[in-house]
Amino acid sequence: MFGYYLELALRSLRRNKVLTALMVLAIALGIGASMTTLTVLHVLSGDPVPGRSSTLYYPQVDPRDMSGYLPGKSQPMYQMSWIDGMNLLRAKRADRQALMTGGLVAVQPHNTMLDPFYEAARFTTAGFFPMFGVPFEYGHAWSAADDEAHARVVVISAALNDKLFGGKDSTGKTLRLSGASFRVVGVLGDWHPNPQFYDLLRKSFGENEGVYVPLSTSQDVGMNHDGSTDCWGNGGSGKNPSHTAPCAWLQFWVQLDTPSRAAAYKTFLVHYSEQQKALGRFQRPPNVRLRDVMQWLDYNRVVPDNVRLQTWLALGFLLVCLVNTVGLMLAKFMRRAPELGVRRALGASKRALFAQLLVESGLVGLAGGTGGLLLALLGLWLVRRQPAEYASLAHLDPAMLLVTFLLALGASLLAGLLPAWRACQIAPALQLKSN
Repeated sequence: MFGYYLELALRSLRRNKVLTALMVLAIALGIGASMTTLTVLHVLSGDPVPGRSSTLYYPQVDPRDMSGYLPGKSQPMYQMSWIDGMNLLRAKRADRQALMTGGLVAVQPHNTMLDPFYEAARFTTAGFFPMFGVPFEYGHAWSAADDEAHARVVVISAALNDKLFGGKDSTGKTLRLSGASFRVVGVLGDWHPNPQFYDLLRKSFGENEGVYVPLSTSQDVGMNHDGSTDCWGNGGSGKNPSHTAPCAWLQFWVQLDTPSRAAAYKTFLVHYSEQQKALGRFQRPPNVRLRDVMQWLDYNRVVPDNVRLQTWLALGFLLVCLVNTVGLMLAKFMRRAPELGVRRALGASKRALFAQLLVESGLVGLAGGTGGLLLALLGLWLVRRQPAEYASLAHLDPAMLLVTFLLALGASLLAGLLPAWRACQIAPALQLKSN
């Protein structure tokens, strides 16, 4: 029976080509605009570490003086000072943990065909790689013992390995960074978390760092910190604050595998703050936060407000297109009243006529979805030409491709419900009498 309805629908659509084209165009425009903005929203609000985000937490404490303090309203420091970061790291109260900051290093290639260049770096501790599930193409990460020994080892990205070593296994080779020699111990595999949740102050989207160096070693060599530095009191400011300065410039992440572990760690942060206040370092009452990855992204409003607004506007435009499609379908179906009346007189039920008209609406939706897909691809291409930080990520993945056709089909069926129902309510006797 479906095949018969499909044949009738195709005949009807070919019979009124202009009306059919208008309906398909209305659906396509609405779907194209909606899927462009929905895809961007999907990319920006996605989980950067699926399967791990609920166990990764960002601790915050507040070591500042009382200047500007508002009881119950002040948020703790965004980052960690060196003293607090090292204290929490050495306490080892988490399942895994990592202290880190962003940097910029000068790379001096052995290949004389390449000029020296600067590369974004991450100065971190050994827990970074297993905690975030970072894959390796060659070699492995350094160990906690390397952190303690201030070892001059380095992990590089696959992109940098391609540039310097032609993509070959470079483990064991020497790399000159900021005037010092480092031994390559690992090359990263395919790892591109977006948003870059672990350091949102530096950038939220884009390519990852090309160089990973032990935090302790970066301090020995004097590598430049590249990121935000927040100082209070007499801390002043500086690109590379001293370890004793009252400045926060490090990010600290922990892995807590169960909710009970997370609750215990938050209690530990409160006790730590009380202890530091008793020692005279902290002045404010304990003010701590412990947010997981998705809560941290929400708190930082990683998805720009204009993207959310554009999504709602696009969905509103889709609604307008559906209203127009309803009017066009109603005109088309009511024009076919004599044909439908004859079918009713020959024994076709209202349910059969209703199904026939919905099949026709579905075909309009599939055609509109195809057109909408092409318009969405064009829209995403235009997004990628924008100067926004997230622009390069605007691509349609398989999931959103499926959503495109499901949304188009659902929208067209929804638009066809009222016209199909109205057309089925016409008494066949009236149509036969008029003919």
